[in-house]
Amino acid sequence: MSTNFTIRDYLSSDYTEIVALWEKVGLGATHRGDSQEVIEKTLKIGGRMLVMVVPESGEIIGTSWLTVDGRRTYLHHFGIAASWQGKGLSKPLLEASLEIARQIGFQLKLEVHKDNFKAVTLYKSAGFSYLGDYDVYIIRDILSALR
Repeated sequence: MSTNFTIRDYLSSDYTEIVALWEKVGLGATHRGDSQEVIEKTLKIGGRMLVMVVPESGEIIGTSWLTVDGRRTYLHHFGIAASWQGKGLSKPLLEASLEIARQIGFQLKLEVHKDNFKAVTLYKSAGFSYLGDYDVYIIRDILSALR
């Protein structure tokens, strides 16, 4: 391993730094519904968020958010800060995430952009397989839908 890091559970005080990380790596932002309230609600109903930290500086360099719906566990907002990519950090973060998913015991599902070859390779090496033939649709603002 090329750097020292710690993987720990999310703390509410991490939120601002995490959102900044997500915006830099294209994982999310408040306009996508990634508010602190939403994160904490998912944690209260059985989800987990892992945070990868450099102990010396306290810098958050990675996240993995697992949510549950009673049938499946969803892995999302999985990423490493650009300046830390290519150092072998995604594998231990994914292994920690998979251990949590095993403890939960549901199927594990994720979405990844088809052109994100590094992530696709990582996920396939961990045992994920392509679901196939599905397009993903979303309504971000349900309160305005069909009005």
